[in-house]
Amino acid sequence: MIIVSVFVLIGVLLLLIIGISIIQQQKARVEAERRTELARQRAIIDETEGVLSNTGLIPCSSNIVLILYKRIEEALVIAASLSPAQKNDYERRLFDLRAQIEALNNAPKSAPAIEMFRLPDNDRQVLTLVQTLKKMKAILRAEHNKGRVEPSNFAQEELRIDSLQLRINVDSMLARGRAACFMKQYGSAKQMVTKALSTLHTIKAQTPNDPFIAKKVDEAKTMLDEIMGAQKMAQPQVAAAKEDEDDIDVLFQPKRKW
Repeated sequence: MIIVSVFVLIGVLLLLIIGISIIQQQKARVEAERRTELARQRAIIDETEGVLSNTGLIPCSSNIVLILYKRIEEALVIAASLSPAQKNDYERRLFDLRAQIEALNNAPKSAPAIEMFRLPDNDRQVLTLVQTLKKMKAILRAEHNKGRVEPSNFAQEELRIDSLQLRINVDSMLARGRAACFMKQYGSAKQMVTKALSTLHTIKAQTPNDPFIAKKVDEAKTMLDEIMGAQKMAQPQVAAAKEDEDDIDVLFQPKRKW
């Protein structure tokens, strides 16, 4: 009887140990999931705030700014529920953010003219613009897929971003072509301007009434003519230099013995 009681006690202890182990594993899994989700929400906040910080470089509409604000708001709410230790900090940020959202909602909707946009001279700023627009477009699509952006607003904002990306792409190619021409690298200059023209003609077939495209097509054609003219003027000089070089080579080449 005592032996049976010992075995029963051992069995109970084993079950208790197994039960405690399962509970600890479950808690560890829940904690790991909490940390992963918290890190994801923080990444969303950081990414969106990064995009917002660069909106001053581009003519952004109030609609896209509102979409970015609301994305941060949702992430802050989730982060506050997942991090009791930092809940007060997240709630303070939420309070300030909601005040900005309310002010933006009450203000007249505005959208600066894209035509006023000018490409920065600094290459680093251009790269920042390209990365910002790429992230902005991805955020816009993600929010639209979640049903948080009206279809009309989505179409309008995506077209606006596409137009800005086109302007940056074309202006960058023309600027590189102009710089290559200044350095008398006419082959590279011609390649860049031709590429810009090809891009413009592709877009022109889709949006034939865009004044920006018509203007840039004329600008690219004029630049291409200038490059071709400069290249032709440079060819006689290159040929003359080559002839002089050949004469010098002949003069100083080793004498042959007959």
